[in-house]
Amino acid sequence: MTPFIAEFIGTTILLLLGAGVVANVSLKKTYAEGKTSIVLITTSWGFAVFVGAYATGQFSGAHLNPAVTIGLAIIGKFSWAMVPTYIIAQVLGAMFGSWLSYLLYIDHFRMTADEDTVRGTFCIAPAIRNFKNNFFSEFLGTFMLVFGIFFIVSPNIEIEGSTIQNFGIGSLEALPVGILVWVIGMSMGGTTGYAINPARDFGPRLVYQMLPRKNKKADWAYAWIPVLSPLCAAVFAGVFYNFLMS
Repeated sequence: MTPFIAEFIGTTILLLLGAGVVANVSLKKTYAEGKTSIVLITTSWGFAVFVGAYATGQFSGAHLNPAVTIGLAIIGKFSWAMVPTYIIAQVLGAMFGSWLSYLLYIDHFRMTADEDTVRGTFCIAPAIRNFKNNFFSEFLGTFMLVFGIFFIVSPNIEIEGSTIQNFGIGSLEALPVGILVWVIGMSMGGTTGYAINPARDFGPRLVYQMLPRKNKKADWAYAWIPVLSPLCAAVFAGVFYNFLMS
């Protein structure tokens, strides 16, 4: 399996399971309708990260997140030449995973009239719309994720043709990363819904935009925050890590 395919599959798993739990608790006539416990959602996202990373870690390092990919490249643990390939695979995987979730719950989507609820199964929206604070929330959450991963991952794969050994979220390391995502969601996810992953929000938002629904509200005015803020946080985490380790 190539790293591109592995990142695509891993991110597909992440979004199928992650978007799936949001759909399950949000849409009409599901068995979990109305059971919107933050513990249920954050736990499922944490395990979604674990499953996606465990399944693909041996092939790509299982970044599953452009912020992780860029952060690892900044600290010299991943080849910059591979960054575009990984990010493209992650965005496409996020799109495909959210689309599969849509197909799974398609009858329930048809019965759900509220577009904010429908959009919320694909991408995030802030609890209180304040761009400055929303940006900071995503920045801090992503910083905790990427900086934590720097101390969790170990060199477990080497990509042919690359002069830099690839660090990734391989097999055993997938569990603590899943726990990290879980606790970030429970403690810091109440403000924005914690994208902490540009692919996780941008890809599914594109899928939502393409759905055959009337009165769609993709909220592109907000969409830059869950993309730009995690990327800025990844850069800061990488620079800060390099400073500490210098």
